[in-house]
Amino acid sequence: MSETRNVVIIGSGCAGHTAALYTARANLKPVVIEGHEPGGQLSLTTLVENFPGFPEGIMGPQLIENMRKQAERFGAEYRTVHLTSADLSQRPFLLHLGKHQLHAQALIIASGASARWLGLPNEQKLIGHGVSSCATCDGFFFSRKEIVVIGGGDSAMEEALFLTRFATKVTVIHRRDSFRASKIMLDRAQHNEKIQFLTDTVVEDIYDHAKQEVTGLKLRNLKTGKVWDFPTSAVFLGIGHVPNTKMFDGQLDTDADGYLKTHNYVLTRVRGVFACGDVQDRRYRQAITAAGTGCMAAIEVEKFLEEHGS
Repeated sequence: MSETRNVVIIGSGCAGHTAALYTARANLKPVVIEGHEPGGQLSLTTLVENFPGFPEGIMGPQLIENMRKQAERFGAEYRTVHLTSADLSQRPFLLHLGKHQLHAQALIIASGASARWLGLPNEQKLIGHGVSSCATCDGFFFSRKEIVVIGGGDSAMEEALFLTRFATKVTVIHRRDSFRASKIMLDRAQHNEKIQFLTDTVVEDIYDHAKQEVTGLKLRNLKTGKVWDFPTSAVFLGIGHVPNTKMFDGQLDTDADGYLKTHNYVLTRVRGVFACGDVQDRRYRQAITAAGTGCMAAIEVEKFLEEHGS
C-alpha cells in the first residue's frame, strides 16, 4: 500500500509538532510519523519552567500533548509508526514505514537526538526524578544541593560549569584518568572551586528507585576495585547525544557525530528535504529553539511547494 502526501514530518517532539502546526495551518495536510520516541526528550522531563507562556511551569508530557492537540486541530495527521528506511534520490521521496510505504513531496526531518545513557538498572526509572541529560533544563531544581556529572568531554565540563550556578558542589565522575575535553574547558572546570573530580571511577547503580528520587550512587574504582556508596541529590549525564539519522545514511550530509548539516538554518543538500530541532542542532538543544526551527522548516516547505508544485 502506498500513498503520496504534500509533506511528511519525521518526529514528534517540539520541532515536529511545531512544523505540523504551521504546515497544517497552511492547508498542506501534513502526516507526522511519531517514531521510536513519541514526544522526544521532553516527554521524559518533569516540570518545564523555561518555555515561554507558562509562568507556573508545565509538565513536559503535557506540553507535548498540548502541541499535538493544537496541530491536530488544524488537520495534522499522526501515525504511530517509525521510519525504517528512506529513498531521497527523487521526488516524491519514498519512505518505508514497516510494511507500508509513503511518498512525500516534501520531507521535514525532526527525529531529534537521543541522550547517551549508562544502561544502569535504575537509571531509566529515575529520569525526571534526579537523573537528567540536560543541565539547562533541570539544574535549577537542585539549588543548594550536591550533584554529580558523568563524563570526561566538553559536554561534561559544560554541564558541570553551568551547574555550579545552583549546586553547592559538583563532582565530575570519569572512567579514565585523562579527559577528552578541550584544554580550555578542562582548565575552567579544574579551577572552579565548586567542582571536584573522581577519576578511574564508574557508576554501578543509582539509588533510590523506591523513593522516586536520587539519594546516592554505587561507585567502583577501576584500578583498585574499591566499591562504595556516594551520596548525591542528582546525576547529570554529560556523555553526549546520538542524533537519530541512521535511516538517512549516505543520502544527507552529516558532521562527524552524525548531526545533519543544514544551510540557511533548515535546508539540507537535497532539495525538498528540511531538518529542524535536535537532529541538526548540537549547540542549544532546547525546547524553544527546536520549536523555532520547526516553524522555519514549515515556512520553507510552504515556499518550496509553491515554487515546485505538490
